[in-house]
Amino acid sequence: MPLLKFDIIRGRSDEQLRTLLDASHQAMVQAFGVPASDRYQCLTQHRPGELILEDTGLGFSRTSQVVLLTVVSRPRTPAQKTAFYALLAKTLHERCGLSPDDLIVSIVENTDTDWSFGQGRAQFLTGEL
Repeated sequence: MPLLKFDIIRGRSDEQLRTLLDASHQAMVQAFGVPASDRYQCLTQHRPGELILEDTGLGFSRTSQVVLLTVVSRPRTPAQKTAFYALLAKTLHERCGLSPDDLIVSIVENTDTDWSFGQGRAQFLTGEL
């Protein structure tokens, strides 16, 4: 059920994009304990100059490979969130060569009443999910 929304700068190959999405899904499944078939991802590519992501004074060195990931999800514990951040950074570094400096994650929480997966019904509330 988590919805992963990626914002990146154009320039990656289709294979690189698929690896990014697959690796992120794997980390999310492992950290949040959701079923592997629970996959909702959206990727938006921007022209250079359309995505400005500075380091907030932390000394990070951002590159054109920067990934901004917004996760829309049910509430997660602080332990789950920190495990996800660490696992995601490690997995993306290993599988995509992404520097941990180039990963920004924001988790936006919502509840079961905030989801409809189709047909105008709230499947979490109706018991369909």
